[in-house]
Amino acid sequence: MEMLRLGWEFTHAALGPLGPLYVLGFFGFLMILMTAPMLFRTKPDPLNKLKGSGVYQPKKGKEDGAVRLRYDSGGRQLERFKPYLEPTDAKELSQTRLKLMQAGYRSRNSVSTYHLFRFVLGVTLLAVGTLTVLIRPDEPGLTTVILSVLGPGLIGYYAPDYWVERRKQVRQEDITNGFPDALDLMLVCVEAGQSLDQAILRVATEVQKSYPTLAEEFEIVSNEMRAGKDRVTVLRDMGERCGVSDISAFVTVLVQSATFGTSIADALRVYASEMRDKRVMRAEEKANKLPTKLTLGTMMFTVPPLLIILVGPSLHEIGRVLF
Repeated sequence: MEMLRLGWEFTHAALGPLGPLYVLGFFGFLMILMTAPMLFRTKPDPLNKLKGSGVYQPKKGKEDGAVRLRYDSGGRQLERFKPYLEPTDAKELSQTRLKLMQAGYRSRNSVSTYHLFRFVLGVTLLAVGTLTVLIRPDEPGLTTVILSVLGPGLIGYYAPDYWVERRKQVRQEDITNGFPDALDLMLVCVEAGQSLDQAILRVATEVQKSYPTLAEEFEIVSNEMRAGKDRVTVLRDMGERCGVSDISAFVTVLVQSATFGTSIADALRVYASEMRDKRVMRAEEKANKLPTKLTLGTMMFTVPPLLIILVGPSLHEIGRVLF
């Protein structure tokens, strides 16, 4: 107990009132560094064992010299950290993967990369906040220290979440704006005698320049259909992947048309007309909101200069007469 008391007094005298807290944090960080190699040790990938055994000899390809066994978008160095970067709950993992997919991040390691960015930014800004507190010339209070340290850490931890949500909103807005034009083009293709699969592929090619996000989604649908996946499943996956109510309703219309045997062209014609009307209503809604949004700016930047111009000379004359 005497040694603990002497150590407490020494750290208090050397580092200030928060000295024991700094020492505790340092030893905690040191223990994390010591146990990290054991935690991140994982089993080797069976595919890598197959490649290294000499049994699997890939054929030469045109692009990178080998035909890959499975799709790999890079980031293989994160494989060993997957058990610690991905949520253990299957529901939470599915929700995170769906959110990233709706934001446009579809790689295999997207969830691991997302959580890695949150961890790295949080720890980095937490360290920056701690360093800022340590180099301050004055002695800050406990509340100031907590806000200075935890504030940047929380900002860094939740910044990737904000980025993903913003990216998701931008993609959904792009899909919503381009969907009526894509439906009109799909209707023209179907009425010209093309099948739905060919029409989707043609739409993906034609809207590539104007609406690249929507073209990417239609291209995924076309590739999955050509790979042999069920059309209903592909369309439902598209509605879930986009996260837009118009796409979900469109998928429902196509599924019902295929189920009851009605004409796809008639269903597309009715739904395309409805989408055009909804786009006009959205434009009218934004136009009706504009006067309300301009009211504050008008009051701030128009009324004060007008009062100065009208009342200013009178106040100047009154002041000159009185004083």
